[in-house]
Amino acid sequence: MAQPDDMLDDEHYPAYTMGRAAEITGASPDFLRRLDEAKLIIPFRSAGGHRRYSRYQLRLAARAREMVDRGTALEAACRIIILEDQLDDALRHNQSYRRQRHADAA
Repeated sequence: MAQPDDMLDDEHYPAYTMGRAAEITGASPDFLRRLDEAKLIIPFRSAGGHRRYSRYQLRLAARAREMVDRGTALEAACRIIILEDQLDDALRHNQSYRRQRHADAA
C-alpha cells in the first residue's frame, strides 16, 4: 500500500487544489479551466467535484502560461505542448529500446 510520502513523490499524484495550482503557476483559476477545456490538462476530481492537479500538470500549465504571455494563442500553445510531450515520450521509448537491444546483443 502506498504511503502518503510515496504519493507526494509521484509527479502524477493530484496533490494541488485549483487555488494552490494557480498560485504555483502564476495563472488564474479561469486560465486553468481553459486548459481543461482545451484538453491540455484534465485535472482529477475529488469526491466533492473539486479539481486537483499534479506536479506534472502544473509544469504543463506553467509552460502554457509562458507561451500565452509571449503572444501565442491558447489553442496553439496547447497543441505545441502536447506535441512536445509526445515527442519526449517517443524519444524516451526509443532510447529504452536501444539500450535493451544493446544489452541483448552483448
